[in-house]
Amino acid sequence: MRTMRTMKMLLGLCALLLGTAALTTQAAGKPVDKDGDGYKSNVDCNDNDSSVWVVNSCGECAVEPAGGCGGPTCTDNDLDDFALEGGSCGPVDCNDGINSIFPGAPETCGDGIDQDCSGADLSCGGGTNPHANLTWSQYPTSCMSCHNDISKHGDQYSEVFNSTHYQWMGAAPDMVNQPASQQGKLTNAVNSYCINITGDWPVCGSCHAGRGAKPGTEAGNPLANVDCLVCHNADYAMSRVRLADGSMGPPAGTTQTTLDSYVRNIAPPTRANCLSCHAKAGGGDGVKRGDLSLALIANADAHFDVHMNTAGPDLQCQDCHVFQNHKVIGKGSDLHHTDDLSRGSEITCSNSTCHVGMDSGTGHASAGRRSEPDRHVARVACQSCHIPTYAKFPTEIHRDWQFHHGDPAPIPADEFASPGHPLLEKASNLVPQYRFWNRLSNNYLLGDVAAIDPETGAYPTSRPLGDINDQGLYTDGTPITKLTPFKYKTATQPITDSGKLIALDTFEYLKLSGNATASVQSGLLNMVSLGLLSTNKTSDMSYSWIETDTYQMINHGVNPVGSVAECSQCHGNGAVDMTKDSMLDLMGYKLKGPKQQVCNQCHDGSKRPPNTWDRMHNHVNKGSSGIGCYFCHDFDRPERGLCNPCDEFCASEYVDTIAFPHQCEP
Repeated sequence: MRTMRTMKMLLGLCALLLGTAALTTQAAGKPVDKDGDGYKSNVDCNDNDSSVWVVNSCGECAVEPAGGCGGPTCTDNDLDDFALEGGSCGPVDCNDGINSIFPGAPETCGDGIDQDCSGADLSCGGGTNPHANLTWSQYPTSCMSCHNDISKHGDQYSEVFNSTHYQWMGAAPDMVNQPASQQGKLTNAVNSYCINITGDWPVCGSCHAGRGAKPGTEAGNPLANVDCLVCHNADYAMSRVRLADGSMGPPAGTTQTTLDSYVRNIAPPTRANCLSCHAKAGGGDGVKRGDLSLALIANADAHFDVHMNTAGPDLQCQDCHVFQNHKVIGKGSDLHHTDDLSRGSEITCSNSTCHVGMDSGTGHASAGRRSEPDRHVARVACQSCHIPTYAKFPTEIHRDWQFHHGDPAPIPADEFASPGHPLLEKASNLVPQYRFWNRLSNNYLLGDVAAIDPETGAYPTSRPLGDINDQGLYTDGTPITKLTPFKYKTATQPITDSGKLIALDTFEYLKLSGNATASVQSGLLNMVSLGLLSTNKTSDMSYSWIETDTYQMINHGVNPVGSVAECSQCHGNGAVDMTKDSMLDLMGYKLKGPKQQVCNQCHDGSKRPPNTWDRMHNHVNKGSSGIGCYFCHDFDRPERGLCNPCDEFCASEYVDTIAFPHQCEP
């Protein structure tokens, strides 16, 4: 197969040479690019098909046949050197969407995946189920006898106990607010959903990876509170509830047969395990994150999520959120701590197994797609183009704790006879907000004095940091800061007159009185007990209602490759309007001065300036090195190797008339 790939490259080169000589004469008129493949009609042999632009080695205006002219077609979409067709193409690839699955691949026992294309998953324990004879009454004692024993399966209970899924707090190196402190949901994290966990472990802790006790309050052996089934049995995870004695487990009345099935059928986590909690964060399905919902468990629509599509790659969460020793990578901008400090928190789309080379600056063009994306990948996150809209399932965009849900109108919480959910506003099919993010965040901590963000007029609970001028680089030289899509959400919640957001007692609100005033008063006393407020300070005990806001990174709900965001989503209709600020202008791309003054650096006014985005940015192809961003803007892109107006060795090529007062000048 590797020989076959080399032949493909050689044939493709021949095709380019032959195509240049064999292009047919196009119709007269101004060249256009009807099919949007980056090649205009004067050079495109078929301007009605974006997959074809040059005559192939067979003399046809068609895609180069993988097997050569008259040879077999060998389809290798995942680039694992195994094709779907088999025969002369080699052994059949049983899954051409995941490059870790191919004939002879390393097999993992008991994960439900046939990695080596043998026709079945490899059984663990020599073909027997080591859990087959367990009963519910043995849980978790029997589990711990093997999985908390280094001589058998390692110290796995301790691994989980020390992970983010159990502790709900940890080191927060990506936070600029107290980065050396332990931060997390268990203690000091504050959001615009349920605000803070203080006073409401029974409700908020229902999604904890434990058997009911709050970390730090476990009776007896703390490790026994680890609930391994919530991750390793999907049926159990979907049925688990808070019981009357405060523990977490199957609902009362569950049959013995069902109970025994939970401990006998152990498997790697599935989407159902993860989404049973993560999809319902914030109080309901799809409420919090905007890109996760229970629909992803069995979704077969590639446009809902191309990766978790059961009719496509059918990826499980851990295919991207890779675990090592029960610690996981990946988190959004609004989450505080990092679970695995050695591997960091970032998941990349382009790595050794997924979307190889698509972040190189040439990957899209070499893959036969439009070349324009390659100009963006250094500074624009993949998600910004590949997730044009989010909330394909309705998500919360505002929450007001002053009111309960009512029919048809909201009912004041102070007058409501019983507990209930606060007033929520939801929406779907939303266009993200875009911000330059440098992987650092400023997230509010309980007890902080809050301050209004003048940009939004609200009190922020989470802010991704970064701007267009950030020049930070990864160790491989690629830029860190990228334009990233976010969900934007607001809430009405209480604040003390001394400026501290109040951890309103959500248990009081949701389960006891349902009274907003009582819930705030209980929350104030909870904060007093933590030493964050003083009953002797009037400004600590008096409060008002204010608006907060939150930015949350969008990562899921990726569209198929043919349904990326239209250029107009950021670039409007393509025309450059100098009379008003565009979305790009507001993100920092605005000209650094009056258009005439900027243009007159190189032009004497006799030439009409370009009026479209693509023509404007063809300046990067001018001269020996291309015109750098600083000529027209207040930012630079040094990684592109363009001419800086302060560089005497190239600037003279472009600056003809009026020199603009650039930053390099005293």
